[in-house]
Amino acid sequence: MKIALLGYGKMGKVIERVAQERGHEIILRKKSADSFDGLENADVAIEFSVPSAAVNNINECFTKNIPVVSGTTGWLEHYDEIKKLCNANNGAFLYGSNFSLGVNIFFELNVQLAKMMSKLEQYNVSMEEIHHTQKLDAPSGTAITLAKDIIANSNYNDWTIDTPKENDIFITAKREENVPGTHTVTYDSEVDSIEIKHTAHSREGFALGAVVAAEWLTGKKGVFSMKDVLGI
Repeated sequence: MKIALLGYGKMGKVIERVAQERGHEIILRKKSADSFDGLENADVAIEFSVPSAAVNNINECFTKNIPVVSGTTGWLEHYDEIKKLCNANNGAFLYGSNFSLGVNIFFELNVQLAKMMSKLEQYNVSMEEIHHTQKLDAPSGTAITLAKDIIANSNYNDWTIDTPKENDIFITAKREENVPGTHTVTYDSEVDSIEIKHTAHSREGFALGAVVAAEWLTGKKGVFSMKDVLGI
């Protein structure tokens, strides 16, 4: 499979290595100022860039009829627009706030726990996410996904990183050196606490999930998520 990498930072380089180990060829390594020359020859694009570039990168893939897997976070106010563009161009698009296979299992655990806790008013939920200092957006896309899934399965109305209002989920976002990603969801009451946590040990898990998603997306049309890839 011929892969175009749109975004060639630390994550792009790990994706490159994992993809090559799985027998794929990297035909384009696009940094921010580079052109899209060669994109039309790709079987699939993997997009891990920055929020300001993501929409243009994805749209360029639709224009050239290239399936695109995107893991860039911080641009989701344009997500509905991208879905419409994908369908209008009969394209293929798969977005994930986190491509780690373990995190996607964690997402499902979070949903089930939220359903079980929704009737127990004595518990208050909060979240914490910790990432490396180079991460530009806060809270992380993973934390937002976790919060939205709780909101969809409970009486909470919104999430915030500021002073929470009633029925808001408070998210603490920390930036520390050399932390690939740690996410904790805590339900706290006067008598006890319940906590679920995912800790990434390296970028390898994110890269593997992105490449697996790209393998799965090839030949398909429509808008998908990691739930489709994993069949959950």
